Amino acid sequence: MTRRRPPVRRRGRRPGGKQDGDARLIAFAVAATAAVVLAVTVVKWLAAHWWVLVVLLVVAVLVGAGRFHHRRQQARWEAVRARGLRYGLPQLDALHHTRFEDAVRDLMRRDGCQDARRVGGRGDLGADVKATDPFGRRWVIQCKHRRAGAGGAAVGTPDLQVLNGTARQVHGADVAVIVTNGRVTGPAVTFAEEQRLHVVDRRTLAVWAAGSRPLWELLRAVPPPRRPTSLS
Repeated sequence: MTRRRPPVRRRGRRPGGKQDGDARLIAFAVAATAAVVLAVTVVKWLAAHWWVLVVLLVVAVLVGAGRFHHRRQQARWEAVRARGLRYGLPQLDALHHTRFEDAVRDLMRRDGCQDARRVGGRGDLGADVKATDPFGRRWVIQCKHRRAGAGGAAVGTPDLQVLNGTARQVHGADVAVIVTNGRVTGPAVTFAEEQRLHVVDRRTLAVWAAGSRPLWELLRAVPPPRRPTSLS
């Protein structure tokens, strides 16, 4: 007797697979057709109402001109404000420490350091404000704000050591400065002189913030200019 081979099972197609593909194709064709019809309709409408394009163009020009004028006026106002920027010690004492850093940055901008920026925060490595003066010198400033002003904790040698360890080696400073609205200890001042650091204490800060002289005119032994300028 011959054995019958078991019938071979044929893999059936997934029900509805072709129909789903056709439905998607039809939907895409309908959407594309609708988009083309809509575009043609809009073009015809604009051709018949060309003045709408003119109005839109005029509005766009006016809006752009208004924004440009506003930016110019704002820039001029910022320049005027920077030239006349003044702070009194009570104002500086009342600031949050981050706003104190902003004030120091703004004073450097007033003095002509157009790239002055605040960089203080976590991981700042002793630099709160960086700036380049009109003579090409790179300034790195560490700010120490005391809410109690002269009655707050004095800035000590450890604060100067942090600045001394990073200002030149890490930040490439030509002039390394510590600014405080409080007091500075005698040993800290001595350490600063030995390491060619500059200290702006409460008295110097008052003269700088309330006056119009740039900071480098108030400090001793500031490095010479890096490049000649009209201010040299």
